[in-house]
Amino acid sequence: MAKKYRHDVVHRWEGNPLITIEDIPFPCNTVFNAACAKYNGQYILLLRVEDLTGRSVFALARSDDGYHFDVEDEPVMQPCMEEGCFMEYEKKGIEDPRITKIGDIYYIMYTAVSPYGPLLALAKTKDFKKFERIALVSEPENKDSVLFPEKINGKYARLDRPVAGGLGNIWISFSDDLIFWGGSRCVMTVRGDQWDSWRIGASSQPIKIDHGWIIIYHGVKAASGGPIYRLGAAVLDEKDPSIVRCRTAIPILSPREYYERVGDVNNVVFSCGAILEDDGEQLKIYYGASDTCICVATANVNELMQFCTIGEH
Repeated sequence: MAKKYRHDVVHRWEGNPLITIEDIPFPCNTVFNAACAKYNGQYILLLRVEDLTGRSVFALARSDDGYHFDVEDEPVMQPCMEEGCFMEYEKKGIEDPRITKIGDIYYIMYTAVSPYGPLLALAKTKDFKKFERIALVSEPENKDSVLFPEKINGKYARLDRPVAGGLGNIWISFSDDLIFWGGSRCVMTVRGDQWDSWRIGASSQPIKIDHGWIIIYHGVKAASGGPIYRLGAAVLDEKDPSIVRCRTAIPILSPREYYERVGDVNNVVFSCGAILEDDGEQLKIYYGASDTCICVATANVNELMQFCTIGEH
């Protein structure tokens, strides 16, 4: 029997999708894009769920094996309804969280959406029961931000994706207190007519490996039938993560399955987090498919390195 050709670098779980609207215990329109973390031996997903008003809220799901999840009965974070700056800037929803653990605190970078446009906000939790907003930490138009899990040269560091001239590149910024950010510079740019030619953005929190900081990122190409979202990987320098050590020349995951190609937004695989297992080799990448469900794919970190181009910016 001929060996079946594997089209993508990563391996989709055969039981995909993990979570669909049928698994959400409260009324909603759809579920998509999930931050992830490990807490007390469990896998945690912080799900972006679109409620019946069209705004996004965050729901929590737990699993013992990283594949079979139970979703809590009510959202754990909703757009702020109390007078103050958060309410004004979250009027249209809260979106696309990313989780990074620093010390014993899990920080959540997310997008606050209002008539003014999308901007970055920061919250935190210690137990995934109580969530506390910290600050709005950017101006619009900015999205796709992830915190590094440790300080770089004595400062907190983050990646984000401001938009200028219609294009979106990945930038790095630094902070003494997680609230006021500066020292910004561009890290990765879109690439010509390739699969990531229109916009790119950090998907997973940076994960330290032997070669530096590995990140999963999404790349978007504008096509005649609409944009196509794919995933790639890159490794940043350990001491100076504004330097890209290598970057995948090809996407590691493209929308091919029906649940990735057809949904509320067609042709989308979009990740908001990955977990490196204790063996230091297997990476679980959680991703939203067609803005309609949550899926997971696995990859061997060393295998990903084989598809990287050295010095690609």
